[in-house]
Amino acid sequence: MLNQVILVGRLVRDIEVNKSESGKDIATCTLAIPRPFKNKDGVIETDFIDCTLWNLVAINTSNYCKKGDIVGIKGRLQTKDVNLQDDKKRKVLQVIAEKVTFLSGHEKEAN
Repeated sequence: MLNQVILVGRLVRDIEVNKSESGKDIATCTLAIPRPFKNKDGVIETDFIDCTLWNLVAINTSNYCKKGDIVGIKGRLQTKDVNLQDDKKRKVLQVIAEKVTFLSGHEKEAN
């Protein structure tokens, strides 16, 4: 069996690392990924994909990337049960990042 996802897009916002209930570092990020075609109105639509980052992947991405940077994410899809307000459950599909590649080059600031 194979469960692998590769995404390349721009970070929608800066990444903040928090602690999970078990004490592990966790962060979420949203990638903006334009579709490779135009819709019927001639507009290129963009998908916004939420990704979850754990431990060193979360820390390093938070330290070296900022809003607007281009990153590549290799990861897997995972389902999660979410309780809604009306006592209904819903399955949500999420991307768990296993590796993040920083694709935007940054110039070092001159002192």
